[in-house]
Amino acid sequence: MIYTNLLIFLVAIFLFSMDTAAEIPLLPGWQALIVFVMLLAGYDRLCSYIFAKRESFVSAGYFRAEKTLMIGALFFFLATLYLCDAKYYLAVFSFGNTLPALVNFFGLALFLAYLSLMWRIGRINYGRIFGRRYKAAVFIGSNIKSNLPIVLPWVVLSLLYDLTALIPSPRLHAVLASEWGDLIFFTVFLLFVMFFFPPLVRWLWGCRKLPDGALKEHLTRFCRRQNFSAELYLWPLFEGQALTAGVMGIVPGLRYILLTPAIIETMSLAELEAVMAHEIGHVKKNHLLLYVLLIGGFSVLTAVIAEPLIYLLLSREFFYSVMARGHVSPDTVLTLVGAIPLLISMILYFRYIFGYFIRNFERQADLHVFSVLGSSHTLISAFEKIATLSGDIRDKPSWHHFGLGERIAYLERSEKDPENIGRHNRKVRNSLVGYMVVLATLIGLVQLIPTAQLARQYEESFAEVVLLEKARQEPEKALWKRLLGDLMVSRQLERKAFEAYEQALALEPANPEIMNNLAWLLLTSGDLSLRDPSRALTLARSAVIVQPRGYILDTLATAYWANGLVEEAVASERQAIVADPAQRKYYQAQIERFVRHRYQEIVKPQTGADDQAGGDRKS
Repeated sequence: MIYTNLLIFLVAIFLFSMDTAAEIPLLPGWQALIVFVMLLAGYDRLCSYIFAKRESFVSAGYFRAEKTLMIGALFFFLATLYLCDAKYYLAVFSFGNTLPALVNFFGLALFLAYLSLMWRIGRINYGRIFGRRYKAAVFIGSNIKSNLPIVLPWVVLSLLYDLTALIPSPRLHAVLASEWGDLIFFTVFLLFVMFFFPPLVRWLWGCRKLPDGALKEHLTRFCRRQNFSAELYLWPLFEGQALTAGVMGIVPGLRYILLTPAIIETMSLAELEAVMAHEIGHVKKNHLLLYVLLIGGFSVLTAVIAEPLIYLLLSREFFYSVMARGHVSPDTVLTLVGAIPLLISMILYFRYIFGYFIRNFERQADLHVFSVLGSSHTLISAFEKIATLSGDIRDKPSWHHFGLGERIAYLERSEKDPENIGRHNRKVRNSLVGYMVVLATLIGLVQLIPTAQLARQYEESFAEVVLLEKARQEPEKALWKRLLGDLMVSRQLERKAFEAYEQALALEPANPEIMNNLAWLLLTSGDLSLRDPSRALTLARSAVIVQPRGYILDTLATAYWANGLVEEAVASERQAIVADPAQRKYYQAQIERFVRHRYQEIVKPQTGADDQAGGDRKS
């Protein structure tokens, strides 16, 4: 259940992280609040319906209902983000964007608000199943504390990142911005997991030390014989009635073995030793550290592959044809293209790759009993009891632990064929090596993707669609047509640029920028059929009258030269020097060109004054 909740919370965090705060919200604040309240009411009704079913009044049915409703909460949460523009309204809590982590925390609180409705209604069923009566606030608080360890590392890392950014130390910021920055943060995260996470989780879960007595002495001696040390705690999971155990903590002094009261009461001493051997196996095989490696591996892979993958997808014309034909918002497509592949990859990674390893780690821990006890009979006996007393779940599959029946069958096969143990250990080792090789290969292959080139293609295509959409929304504005023409020139699509400028000029015939840019195209186009020096001169003269700037005077000078009026061309270029002395060198070169060459000798498009300075000659 913990692993399922982990996946659900990861999806919720991802959905909020990928959402972008709109410049203008879809709904005014009061309307957004009404929609949010309606969504809460709808989810509340769904919870009442699910928990009213007869099967939800037994433990297995209750947990199925809770899982279903947690997944349902994701959809209501998603609707809240996009219909209510939650991130826009929550941005006020970032204190001028100095602490954006606080916005993330409040976003997570929205998701917890939905889950709180579920727990409020579900507490009645829970009370009947486990024989306890809870007030709503107490039960909700208990469930939040139980799930808080899942999101705690993310909360701490986000807050640490924001607080570090506030430290007035340029040297520190330079280090963190370097290629070592992510490694430093991951190291800090690892230290937190090692030293602070275990005692914090133990406190949140309400664990208390196993009382002194014969049982504690027996289990402590058992651990000592395995050259293993850990504090023993009672784990009140589901009122202590869950038949399970666990281990947490990488550092020996901060390592705990958790045993539920039910498993202590149910198992014999020999069976408890087998359960302890299993938990010790997790530590001896370094599974706790490997969990961190596997989660960190996904984070590293995502950080490396996200940008190239998004640019690769956005460089496809398919997305832009969808936007153009369906008039879909570019921001919407950009968000979907960025979020959906990463969301799918995250779910697949944790469900199948992470799930593969934790299942096989569990089996490896099962097999550790052979090296401790010499046989798996007592562990099999413990599993049979758990299967029976937990509602006959022997044949129920599990994506993260293998089903109990599968685990028992594998132990029985290993009793008959001890070589099975070595084979499985090699399988786990080879799988980890393969994982690292594949991870390194993928990171290496990503470096071969021409990200910069794809980014340029995306930016140009995206800008074109945005401008086309703006032109559609505001057909009376010449600005969008003119900017579209400028973009087409930069992409060397001169025929399209000509059409865009003509449309812009029809809307604003006296606009000097449009006249200048169209005149320049008519003078310098690589498509000679577009060249029209006579019309270019007329446009340039009109543009200079309205706005006698240096680059417009340069266009006029070029137009004079193209029409054989060299003296007028030189005179206009000298006026350009006076108007824009910063470009004197370029204008002088233009004068020399006008004197030495004829326009008809020039067939390639020429570069304007502002281009020589590293910018766009057009406004």
